[in-house]
Amino acid sequence: MGNKIYQLFEYAYLAMAGFSIYLVISNWADNRNRAYLFAFFTVVAIFMFFFKRKFRKKMEERNKNR
Repeated sequence: MGNKIYQLFEYAYLAMAGFSIYLVISNWADNRNRAYLFAFFTVVAIFMFFFKRKFRKKMEERNKNR
């Protein structure tokens, strides 16, 4: 059950990245500084997805070896 929740949070980071990309595109012409802020959020969310994924797989491997 716990691994399913961790996977859900992983994909929530991708959803946040997708929404941030939408906000970057919609704010690019009007407010460039806000677009840069959401571009930063996109990069952080994608980084967090891969970080959480690697950490979850490491924990699964550790529990499997016990």
